[in-house]
Amino acid sequence: MSGAARWARIGRAVSLVLSASVAVAQAAPGQVAAHAVVVLPDQVAWGPAPPILPAGAKAAVLEGDPKQPGPFTMRVSFPDGYRIPPHFHPAAERVTIIQGTFRVGMGDKFDESVLSSLPAGSYVSMQPGTHHFGQAQGATIIQVNGIGPWKLTYVNPADDPRKATP
Repeated sequence: MSGAARWARIGRAVSLVLSASVAVAQAAPGQVAAHAVVVLPDQVAWGPAPPILPAGAKAAVLEGDPKQPGPFTMRVSFPDGYRIPPHFHPAAERVTIIQGTFRVGMGDKFDESVLSSLPAGSYVSMQPGTHHFGQAQGATIIQVNGIGPWKLTYVNPADDPRKATP
């Protein structure tokens, strides 16, 4: 195939993809093709956060199932001052701050002096095994994208709320 023919073929493919994208984007939320996930803000179904997180957080799964192998997207809502003790994950964790400010630090001990403030619109990606901790400044919502199953291991096992005695 000549270079010109190959570029013409690529051009037709790009045109087809763009046309399909415009068609999906113009559809009403209830009319989106079955292979698309569209969640409007008032459709986010909040419930209790996974029990591995300290009490007080809420969570909403937007796509996939964090407990199963495969991609997932979930949001987690924290009240002002909420803390997550130092922990790590066995897979990469990608976090976008949707609302409020999420303060993140790296290390094995919670240390407010090393927290970095990430305002709404910020993004952080942490590789597997990265020891980190967090705190909400104001009511805060984060979005976590990852590949399940989603797991969290506390650096200090005593921080695991599932092991707390009543």
